Amino acid sequence: MIEGFLLGVIVTATLAVAAFFLRFWHRTRDPLFLGFGLAFLVEGCNRIAFLFVADPDGGNPVIYSVRLLSYLLILGAIAYKNRAR
Repeated sequence: MIEGFLLGVIVTATLAVAAFFLRFWHRTRDPLFLGFGLAFLVEGCNRIAFLFVADPDGGNPVIYSVRLLSYLLILGAIAYKNRAR
């Protein structure tokens, strides 16, 4: 019972951060904000999917693959921002 509530809090916070970054991307068109916004959006959707997984702590490789995707989005945005012009 409490796990579902805490998962809802995490999803809400993650999607709020995604909206924050996407709003700044919309204003500045900086790809770093887009990368962070998309990464948090993917992570929020991943947390929503935890509600439908029987054992989210069981080490399901799909869960970790989605997390890897969100981290790669962040690393790609940082690398794109810092590339030599």
